Amino acid sequence: MSQFPYQRVVVTGGAGFLGSYVIKRLRERGVEKIFIPRSHDYDLVKIDQVRRLYDETRPDLVIHMAAVVGGIGANRANPGRYFYDNLMMGVQLLDEAFRLGIPKFVGLGTICAYPKFTPVPFREEDLWNGYPEETNAPYGLAKKMMLVQSQAYRQQYGYNSIFLLPVNLYGPRDNFDLQSSHVIPALIRKCVEAIERKDDRIVCWGSGTVTREFLHAADCADGVLLASEHYNSSEPVNIGSGFEISIRELAEKIARLTGFTGDLVWDTSQPDGQPRRGLDVSRATREFGFRARIGFDEGLRETIDWYIANRESHLADLDSV
Repeated sequence: MSQFPYQRVVVTGGAGFLGSYVIKRLRERGVEKIFIPRSHDYDLVKIDQVRRLYDETRPDLVIHMAAVVGGIGANRANPGRYFYDNLMMGVQLLDEAFRLGIPKFVGLGTICAYPKFTPVPFREEDLWNGYPEETNAPYGLAKKMMLVQSQAYRQQYGYNSIFLLPVNLYGPRDNFDLQSSHVIPALIRKCVEAIERKDDRIVCWGSGTVTREFLHAADCADGVLLASEHYNSSEPVNIGSGFEISIRELAEKIARLTGFTGDLVWDTSQPDGQPRRGLDVSRATREFGFRARIGFDEGLRETIDWYIANRESHLADLDSV
């Protein structure tokens, strides 16, 4: 494997879920100077903190993955915070990178930026053809402003920044806090705990009819590094697995893999979110050779096994935050 072309890399969000996989991949590629700004050291919503970060690290690549984010419930409870914090982080990190002449900036957006009723599979050309799903629109639009900024700065200044759109991620080390987790870790935890308590049912949000696409975080990290090395355009790029599954099918699959045999009860008073999600991933394959490698059942088993083996320490860490 060849050496990665950038040797001083700032990874915002590097201490998070996806970040742990990206850091591992960077180290495997021989990168020794990796800087992971922690929130208690750098408040990236504040411009002076962004400037201090760059002054202290002098990177030749910035991978911006940090986000204030959660599931449907968390998005519904924090629309103002999710809009402001994510907008200001992206705008300021990208602008200061340009002003300092940092050679490349990689911004990670979110699939929540797509319009609520985007035709499936989602094509990057459809990104502006409507308003996002309401519960996560503030978050999605704040992240999408990095795309506008990237294109504007490339047009006016020739600055090399790129914008990636990862689909819903999952895998070991995910967030299993039921107050802020996404659907896969939430369902895994509910099933495992129901088995322990000998419950005969678990409650799932929504109707179960909506669909989602999921990508293992290790695959996503591969996509981020491939794009960092080989992609130099401000046209957005989907990073996904190219398959779609209903939430009902997902819940049944997780119940089967965990061994939960009780009933799945659907609480239709809770929102479903976007009706369908499934990506056209041909641009990522064409532009920098990305394809997901980890099969969904294989990835789910790995995630379930990790949670069962590590949940006491993981949940203790959540309680201490």
